[in-house]
Amino acid sequence: MSAKYQKIYQSLLDQIESKNIKAGEYLPSENELMKQYDASRDTIRKSLNLLLQNGYIQKVVGKGSVVLDADRIAFPVSGITSFKELKQTMSGDVKTIVHELQKFPADEKMKKELYMESGDVYKIVRIRTINNEKVILDTDYLNGNVVDGITEEIANDSLYDYIEQDLGLKISFSKKEITVIPATKEEKKLLDMLDYDLLVCVKSYSYLEDATLFEYTESKHRPDKFRFVDFARRMK
Repeated sequence: MSAKYQKIYQSLLDQIESKNIKAGEYLPSENELMKQYDASRDTIRKSLNLLLQNGYIQKVVGKGSVVLDADRIAFPVSGITSFKELKQTMSGDVKTIVHELQKFPADEKMKKELYMESGDVYKIVRIRTINNEKVILDTDYLNGNVVDGITEEIANDSLYDYIEQDLGLKISFSKKEITVIPATKEEKKLLDMLDYDLLVCVKSYSYLEDATLFEYTESKHRPDKFRFVDFARRMK
């Protein structure tokens, strides 16, 4: 059975996703939510923190919790989340198109990016569509010495499911860099860019439990469709 704070979180999330509470509106105050759900302040705060961490609200000092634009997809910066997992939080029709899948001997660039001395590299280019709009371009490079046997079917489903469930490897942590870059002619052909000339690029280096670097990814996003969320705690 779900904890009470999770049930309250789901109740508030349902209201946000159904637009009963619209983007730009404030949630009821903590005191009002305590009365509404017959819950303690600590329970309400846990529910609100879940909404905050998942990118549905933003806390405004002195005003409360404002609902963010649900049409922008929350990309969790601090976590390691596969697109298959991320799409469970999205509304609308979400699909993956495998544009390219190839395996080739590591060149000097890939040896440097993946800390390889030799061996093969998988390059996988996938286009993510939301409501028939092509808005994400993911390019993954994987060390074939660590991860092998990738097929188009696997690429279309989930690389991380394959790595963890089929290969029995444990994905542990990732280093990320976020920049805004001009879209190339090729990227403009592959994505529905509308009038946008820029893309938000998230470069990720992902590691296994033993600190083996197995993947380098460039994930490029049309800027109007995404927000990037993080949860930070002040340490003294």
